[in-house]
Amino acid sequence: MTDRDAELVRAALEIAPGALAAGDVPVGAVVAGPDGRILAREHNRREERGDPTAHAEVLALRAAAAVRGDGWRLADCTLAVTVEPCTMCAGALVLSRIARVVFGVWEPRTGAVGSLWDVVRDRRNNHRPEVVGGVLATECAALLEGFFGSHR
Repeated sequence: MTDRDAELVRAALEIAPGALAAGDVPVGAVVAGPDGRILAREHNRREERGDPTAHAEVLALRAAAAVRGDGWRLADCTLAVTVEPCTMCAGALVLSRIARVVFGVWEPRTGAVGSLWDVVRDRRNNHRPEVVGGVLATECAALLEGFFGSHR
């Protein structure tokens, strides 16, 4: 983990509460380019859009590709997210050719970047991004615990 990894997860933490207005799980994601500049910031928008694919990671990948304007490959970029990506998001990370995935808290029930599954590092894939987990895990877990504590 680098200081930049912590900065990126902190940026994802800042955007995550935006999901709360629509009653969605507060997950935030950012994509940074090779120069470190943040290309996209998104939070979960499933409830707001009525779209099961509107996870923060997928939305951030789409937005970053649009900002770059040179196709869908994000080979030299880093995605940082507050919680370990699910299977759908992990597949999108592989398909986008993202270079690095940095995340906050591990998700043992649905995580697909090392917990329940390890989609992104499966040797059968033609692309396997670097993975750094557990960055600012305490802060990321607190945000989720607060949300789920009030919804159960």
